[in-house]
Amino acid sequence: MQNSIKIFDTTLRDGEQAPGFSMTVEQKVQMARQLENLGVDVIEAGFPISSQGDFEAVKQIAETIKNCSIAGLCRTKREDIDRAWESLRPARNPRIHTFIATSDIHLKHKLGKTREQVLEMAVEAVKYARSLCEDVEFSAEDAVRSEVEFLYEIFEKVIEAGATVINIPDTVGYSLPDEFGALVEKVKDNVPNIDQVDISVHCHNDLGLAVANSIAALRKGAKQVECTINGIGERAGNASLEEIVMALRTRKDILGYDTNIHTQDIYRTSQLLCHLTGMEVQRNKAIVGANAFAHEAGIHQHGVIKNAMTYEIMTPESVGIPKSNLVLGKHSGRHALEKRYKELGFELSKDQLNKIYRIFTDVADRKRVVYDADLMALLQSNLSDVPEFYTLEDLHVLSGNNLTPTATVTLRKGDNIIKDSATGDGPVDAVYRAIERITSMSGELNSYSIKSVTRGKDALGEVFIQVDFEGVTYGSTAASTDVVEASAKAYLSALNIAYYAKINREQTVKQNQGVEKKVKI
Repeated sequence: MQNSIKIFDTTLRDGEQAPGFSMTVEQKVQMARQLENLGVDVIEAGFPISSQGDFEAVKQIAETIKNCSIAGLCRTKREDIDRAWESLRPARNPRIHTFIATSDIHLKHKLGKTREQVLEMAVEAVKYARSLCEDVEFSAEDAVRSEVEFLYEIFEKVIEAGATVINIPDTVGYSLPDEFGALVEKVKDNVPNIDQVDISVHCHNDLGLAVANSIAALRKGAKQVECTINGIGERAGNASLEEIVMALRTRKDILGYDTNIHTQDIYRTSQLLCHLTGMEVQRNKAIVGANAFAHEAGIHQHGVIKNAMTYEIMTPESVGIPKSNLVLGKHSGRHALEKRYKELGFELSKDQLNKIYRIFTDVADRKRVVYDADLMALLQSNLSDVPEFYTLEDLHVLSGNNLTPTATVTLRKGDNIIKDSATGDGPVDAVYRAIERITSMSGELNSYSIKSVTRGKDALGEVFIQVDFEGVTYGSTAASTDVVEASAKAYLSALNIAYYAKINREQTVKQNQGVEKKVKI
């Protein structure tokens, strides 16, 4: 495809070598599989000579991945190239990626070499790499701060030596978009054999311009962009894969480029990286951050409820996020509050909504976010009482360090007394399992906490819980000098609210079905 841009992912090399992002061999292979699913064109799997672990990771990835090119990084040294090729040999589409610095500041202070020596090293390295592998990429490290005439010369010579890709890195994130785009254009116009290779760019984010610089380079003729998931990498990171890909997709009307990325896998890939490294992305991170498709301001929420395009330039589904998130806080309006109550199974009249909204705003002023559990508590305590379908009649628990915790629970439902027993991982778990057996309602405990209401050994223990019933979270609290009893009462309270919401939803469905039948008649 003429306007297709190749995505070179270096999450497992440049990204993984950044502090805090180290992965085991197994984790790197797992991440590589997901990158293959994502549809990247090239996976830079590591720097084989840097450690035995990196060598093993590159080798195992080369053996495992079939639908992407696999690249290994190496300096312009024969031992580096040999080690890289040894790890890459099993790959279906191997690429040797060799580099050397070309800026005078690096030549003087890091390498201690002349331009002539660097040129000779680059040419010899590419020539040797090409004797082993059909696909060879050459990078001029710190190209942005290099003398441009020297760049022309070294690129021309390495292409003659057999390079198939030449890479123009902004290694220190120094360039501005217009400046970087102009550099790519100069290379394209002044290297006579440039049409024999793909031009690649590799931008760092020290000034927060890595994505902007990458896109500027693509507009001037670059055909490959090097990037990482979540923008991880040395110092401030690399150009973010998800931002580049979604910018190209969202503004195709202006840019006109395609990629092979399956964008619906972007969020899954981002979350896998977070899981493997234990490093979360910031909430306001573009595309994959927790706030990327979240709305709290009332005017925004009203617009999104009417038509998501009012405030969303792409759909959350397009990157693999199930739906937008209307965050309820002090900036939220009645429309968002009413919508969330409907989703929870409660239809509020105008008067009820107005009353609960006034109370909601007071709570929201004290809390940063108002959760479903808070909404349920507001509803329960300030509007009509939720019926107690089930009440606790009796509770007996047997537990000890050498005993399997067992609970016998007796509940009342109307005139019926129901009793059952269960075992669990602990006394509270046993109680909850017994309640589930009696009520046939299974919940998933999301949050459980206890605090002392007063001082002293005989203080009341207040239990706070959040339980998920059929995909909706309900919260409750109860207090007792016996924390197991308080736990049981809190769980029953949340269960009663869930049961009430379920009945309301079922009644609404029946009413709607009745209306449909009348219309058909």
